[in-house]
Amino acid sequence: MSDQAPTRARQLLGDTAPELVRLTDEVLFGQVWADPGLSPRDRSLVTVAALTALHRPEQLNSHLRLALSNGLGKDELVAAITQLAFYAGWPNAMSAMTQLKAITEE
Repeated sequence: MSDQAPTRARQLLGDTAPELVRLTDEVLFGQVWADPGLSPRDRSLVTVAALTALHRPEQLNSHLRLALSNGLGKDELVAAITQLAFYAGWPNAMSAMTQLKAITEE
């Protein structure tokens, strides 16, 4: 076993789906997130937009936190989610905004 702390994927899935954990860690958060085509900030904005539009609250929570740590400000996220309300649906935007509010008030 490694001395490193388990990744979020490993925490969620343990040994249940080792290949999905590997792909998540190595490909998605390894290769894709390291691609220089987008900055981490921009990649976070795109990801938050997609997760909001698709109403994926479980994943959105951690990605909102990551977006804040990647340099997006609360006001930028509020503006992006408000814009998404018109294209992704009001309920999706309201859910995302509620999550952002809770995170930024912690």
